[in-house]
Amino acid sequence: MAASAAAAPSAERGPFPTGGQGWPCHIPVPGAQGPGPVGAEEEEEGDEELLGAGGPRAWTPQEKLLHEARLKAKAKRRLRRTSSRDPARESLGEGSEPGPEPGSPRGRSHDRRSRTGKGRGLPKKGGAGGKGVWGAPGVVYGFQEPDARDPNYDEAAQGDTVYATVVPELEEGELEKNVQPMVLEYFEHGDTREVMELLRGLNLGARRAAVPALAVALALEGKASHRELTSRLLAELVARALAPEDIAWAFDKMLRDLPDLILDTPEAPQMLGQFMARAVADQALPRDFLERYRGRVGCEHARAALDRAAVLLRVQRGVTRLDNVWGAGGGQRPVKHLVKEMKLLLREYLLSGEVSEAEQCLRELEVPHFHHELVYEAVLMVLEGEGPVEKMVTLLKVLWESGLVTLDQMNRGFRRVFEELGDISLDVPRAHGLLERLLERCCERGVVTRALRDACPARGRKRFVSEGDGGQVKQ
Repeated sequence: MAASAAAAPSAERGPFPTGGQGWPCHIPVPGAQGPGPVGAEEEEEGDEELLGAGGPRAWTPQEKLLHEARLKAKAKRRLRRTSSRDPARESLGEGSEPGPEPGSPRGRSHDRRSRTGKGRGLPKKGGAGGKGVWGAPGVVYGFQEPDARDPNYDEAAQGDTVYATVVPELEEGELEKNVQPMVLEYFEHGDTREVMELLRGLNLGARRAAVPALAVALALEGKASHRELTSRLLAELVARALAPEDIAWAFDKMLRDLPDLILDTPEAPQMLGQFMARAVADQALPRDFLERYRGRVGCEHARAALDRAAVLLRVQRGVTRLDNVWGAGGGQRPVKHLVKEMKLLLREYLLSGEVSEAEQCLRELEVPHFHHELVYEAVLMVLEGEGPVEKMVTLLKVLWESGLVTLDQMNRGFRRVFEELGDISLDVPRAHGLLERLLERCCERGVVTRALRDACPARGRKRFVSEGDGGQVKQ
């Protein structure tokens, strides 16, 4: 009875026998296909058997585990049937040849279809993506330049190779940055050939006409020697780099910019007129340049510049070049001319007594390296009696304090007198005494140093007089 009672509960649990621990045991079913997939009808029958013949009832834990395992197996079989990632199953289902082996190059590892389970199963990028592919089918590529970094690049097969230095064209802001230092340096050395070489290294392009305009604008703010050098540069540019139309464009721009130029240079209209007259005489501007503006200019400053140029050309009608329109500035003048100018300057000072005018005339000569000549001529005038000592000392004092005559130039002028004092004494017997007096006054007012005063040669204390004096020696 005990055995039958123990067996009864196990029979009520369902058609699946259990093992010794209460777990379901596997009992082969006749007609089953093993662990392979079964049809949907067999799955539904198994579910009815779990429910039992008498209707719903409570399941044991072992029955629940078994039911969940069967549901998972069922879902896996359904996914395996509908999956598009299994080429072997699709090919078999369509009745075609079986797919490639898993280890073959055409296996799943080389498949280009999406593996995320999304999309329609088409190849990525239409079959054109991936490393080492030629692109999508039907794409025609044009000619591509060979790349020197390509491992298959063959320099010998590329034909003749031409190497050239390409200089980019200057922008508007870069033009002034590159040309302005060039022009300022030209004002120092005055060599037009060097300027031409530097301009050839720049790709001016359509802005080449701005070079003359920039040079003239800088010369208006400079000295007379700078303006003379600028006129020479314009003539050289027309002969080598520019056309007369480019110079005409530059002056046309300067005429339009005169209201702004006057703010820095009040004499800009007269100076610009002199520039135009000199350019026409040098054949840097067309002959009819001034005629183009007759009756068409509304700015009074531009009219003044054009009138100035017309007057200069009318006066110099028989002269081919207006060489003296700016004068001979700086060290370009001959030495004799500079000496003559300094003597004239000193004589005008002795007559007028205006130190400021003499200082201005000396500045306009633009020869700071030749100011020792002024000191030399001033001392000679004192020794020859042409000028009083105090007046010359006052002039030298003003020139020394203004820095126009440096210490080196002052010493060189006096030492030149020391070297020639023997010859000067032949014409001026009192030269030693006057020179000592002049040096003493200059030393008191701080014009010369004590060392220079002490370097003055001493006059001879004894000399033989003429025979008419009886051969006496005078002290």
